[in-house]
Amino acid sequence: MIHIIDYGMGNLRSVAKAFERVGVQAKVCKSPDELARADKIVLPGVGAFRDAKQHLEEQGFIDPILKHIEADRPFLGICLGLQLLFDISYEQGEYPGLKVISGEVVKFQEQPGLKIPHMGWNQLTEIAEDNPLLQGIPQSAWFYFVHSYHVVPTSPDVIAAKTEHGENVVAMIRKGNLFAAQFHPEKSQEHGLQMLKNFASLV
Repeated sequence: MIHIIDYGMGNLRSVAKAFERVGVQAKVCKSPDELARADKIVLPGVGAFRDAKQHLEEQGFIDPILKHIEADRPFLGICLGLQLLFDISYEQGEYPGLKVISGEVVKFQEQPGLKIPHMGWNQLTEIAEDNPLLQGIPQSAWFYFVHSYHVVPTSPDVIAAKTEHGENVVAMIRKGNLFAAQFHPEKSQEHGLQMLKNFASLV
C-alpha cells in the first residue's frame, strides 16, 4: 500500500485523488507508526522548508522516513518533498534538511524578465533512460512546476531529469528506489498520472 505522509504541509487530497484516478489505493498517513508497514511512501509538500522540517521532527516522521529509504523501499518526494531530502536549504536563512542526498537548495538567480516563483508548464530535458518512473512518457512531455528554489546535488549521478527556467535546473532525482520531483505529477495531467502509475508499479 502507498502511504502519503500528512505532516500539515502537503497537497494531500490532490495527490491521493491522482492515485485514485489511475486505480491505485493510497492512504493518507498521520501517524509515523504506520510507515513501518508501508510498501511505498510519498512525501508531498507545499510551503517553507524550515516549517516543513520542523513539522516532520515534531510529528516523529523523520526516523521512519530514513529507515524506509535506507531499506531501499520505493519513496517519492514531490516539490518540497524533494528539497527536504538535501543537506541544507537557503530559503529565508540556513536550515538543515534530511541529508539523504548531498547538495543544497538555492533560490533562482534573478534575471531581467525571469518570473520568480517559477510557476507553470515546462518540458523535461536530459531525461535518464533508466528511470522507471518516466517509462511510457515522451521526452517532449510537459509537467507543472511551482517553486522559487531549486536543488543542486553534489553529484550529477542522482539527476534523473532537468528543465529550463532562466538556467538549467534539476527537475527530478533518483537514487535506487528513491525518486523525487520538483514538479507536481498530480497536477500534470496524463503524463503526471502515468508517472504515479509507474511509481505504484515498482516492486
